[in-house]
Amino acid sequence: MDALGDGGIGFGRAFGGPGKYIQRAAEIDRLSDHLRPLGAKAFLLADSFVFDTMGDDLHRSLANGGVSHTIERFNGECCSEEIARVEALATAQSATVVVGVGGGKTIDTAEVVACATGARLAVVPTIASTDAPCSAIAVRYTPDGVYQEAISLPRNPDVVVVDSGVVAKAPARFLIAGVGDALSTWFEARSNMETCSKNYIASGFPAPAAGLALARACYDVLMHDAVAAKYAVERGALTQADENIIEANTLLSGLGFENCGVSGGHGIHDGLTVLNETHDFYHGEKVAFGTLCLLMLEGRPFAEIEATALFCRSLGLPTSSSPRRARPTSSVSRRRRSRPAQRRGVQWRRFRSQACATPSSLSTLSPRPSPQGHNPQRESVGVSRSQRTLHASRRDVQAWGHPARGRSEAGG
Repeated sequence: MDALGDGGIGFGRAFGGPGKYIQRAAEIDRLSDHLRPLGAKAFLLADSFVFDTMGDDLHRSLANGGVSHTIERFNGECCSEEIARVEALATAQSATVVVGVGGGKTIDTAEVVACATGARLAVVPTIASTDAPCSAIAVRYTPDGVYQEAISLPRNPDVVVVDSGVVAKAPARFLIAGVGDALSTWFEARSNMETCSKNYIASGFPAPAAGLALARACYDVLMHDAVAAKYAVERGALTQADENIIEANTLLSGLGFENCGVSGGHGIHDGLTVLNETHDFYHGEKVAFGTLCLLMLEGRPFAEIEATALFCRSLGLPTSSSPRRARPTSSVSRRRRSRPAQRRGVQWRRFRSQACATPSSLSTLSPRPSPQGHNPQRESVGVSRSQRTLHASRRDVQAWGHPARGRSEAGG
């Protein structure tokens, strides 16, 4: 490649990320300490759950911390109409700091408004279902939740504050959806490295070594801690595995996708948003399915596809597009799957040890040889075997108060 050739991406590199990242239980109680250095007037955009259940506590905490502020309820969709409404409110308040508190779509809207008004930006995710918080990418949807475009913003958040205690109290389905989103980070980074595709920094640069290392680290953490974190959150516990997965979903995946780019996994997600039947699935759940499709389309070794599908099934992430398989399972199907579920636990531990012990099987960037002993029929069965995809009931998720549609769910 000609490093100076017109139209080429050359041999330069660029890296981007938030100014600071803080993750600790009860950190939201210290939010004023993080906002005071950024400006005198804070405008908080909070999703409905945060507004209703934590609004008074936020008011009291910020007032005691000497931060002048206003809290506004987010209307639920990162669309042009909502962005314009919030921008007008922030401008009228002469806000010097815009703070997004809640899920991905709330955060993306706050990011767009902060850049439009020239205010500083703080992000406070209350769930770890996407890698939106750390990035300078926001995704705009129609009011009905159909993907429209990914907006490349001129800057990343000044500070990202993650209260891991709040995140761990959310239904486990949110955390697992974040794992599905983060699962794509390494596979898409590898694809973009092999095809010399650009990342999302400035006008686009080759992925730096730091970005690739973070993307790989994200994958390794998921393989090691995702299953343990799922069981801990389902039981209301905050463990080291939870902390690791929250970091992987939020920081490692966010830095990985922004500095390495995304590819087919997210492209398939974007197409799925057109279908009304997919709107009850979160962004990360659709991305996990798209990632499996990406591995198939690229002709990756069957062992890698099988291990990835088994990982998804062990967490309840979708491995099939069949609506029948996406519905909550009946008592009959649960009984039928009790013994296979135990076997999958044993199989998953074996595959996890193999994946972690032999990273070269995934990290190689050399041309891929045709897999030995390829059996298309077996491959089809292995990837599309039915599984339970929704471990958290819809009632539990609605009680938590977050909308049941993807993320604002920016490119990552």
